[in-house]
Amino acid sequence: MAIIRKKELKQMNKNQLDQRFNDLKKELMKINTQKSTGTNIENPGRVKEIKRTMARILTRLTESFEEVNQKT
Repeated sequence: MAIIRKKELKQMNKNQLDQRFNDLKKELMKINTQKSTGTNIENPGRVKEIKRTMARILTRLTESFEEVNQKT
């Protein structure tokens, strides 16, 4: 299950996307720290979800940046 749906992504503005990206980055760092110390991770599939969502956010930010450049 996706952390953020496409419809939600399209409705978010740049600041919200940046904030969500930073939150996901912190969560991924926390999980990687747990993995490196040998602690069992509650949900190992969450790593894949986080990475995919981060990629979607970056794609959305790039698309919106290109739209702004084309208008000028």
